[in-house]
Amino acid sequence: MSEKMLITDKELLKEFAQSKRVWQGIPSFERTEKGRCFSAFYSGETSEVYGNYCVLASSDDGENWLDPMLVAYAGKDKRCYDPSLWIDTKNRLWFIWSVMPDLSVYAAICDDPDADELVFGEERRIGEGVMMNKPTVLSSGEWLFPMAVWDKDVMPPFVKTNPRCKRLAYAVRTANEGKTFTRCGGVAVKDRSYDEHMILELTDGRLAMFVRTFYGIAVSYSYDGGYNWTEGRDTGIL
Repeated sequence: MSEKMLITDKELLKEFAQSKRVWQGIPSFERTEKGRCFSAFYSGETSEVYGNYCVLASSDDGENWLDPMLVAYAGKDKRCYDPSLWIDTKNRLWFIWSVMPDLSVYAAICDDPDADELVFGEERRIGEGVMMNKPTVLSSGEWLFPMAVWDKDVMPPFVKTNPRCKRLAYAVRTANEGKTFTRCGGVAVKDRSYDEHMILELTDGRLAMFVRTFYGIAVSYSYDGGYNWTEGRDTGIL
């Protein structure tokens, strides 16, 4: 994708004001050490279709919000959706969003989310599919970003593109605090829904991946840091 998606110009942001939205949803939330709050969600058009955009809003007291302070928009022939926020171990704020039909995950980083004037770095592609939950910081210091390419049975009917990788719930690893990323392995859990998976490092060193299914929550384990995963099984958690 050649054109930039991030919009910060105050005049341009007026086109994405609350008064012009007929719906919004699928939020993510973060709070800095000093108490500044951030919320991200998506909206645009009249439903979840092409033309959607992602909004970032901020508040210093949790009651009064600057909305929008930043928007990710790729035009009417694409869709920005399912944003995720994360404050990393360096106290940087990650604004992460997905794009259809590209099936791409993008990110932009704000080095100082408590500054008077917030500045985000260049947007860049970090993976394929969608990422809806926060990364996991491993005991090794590496970070795992949980991404998924949804099963074809749950993809929106207007998305006709074919993914460049297998349809899996998987992880993307960075060993240098986000400078570069490496795709790890994943799992296609039986009866998976929209995945929305999270990864937990257990005390014995295993990684447990919890995946949304049509019957509840499944789990898959990795014994090698996320490169290979066991067949998913029902946790019994609904």
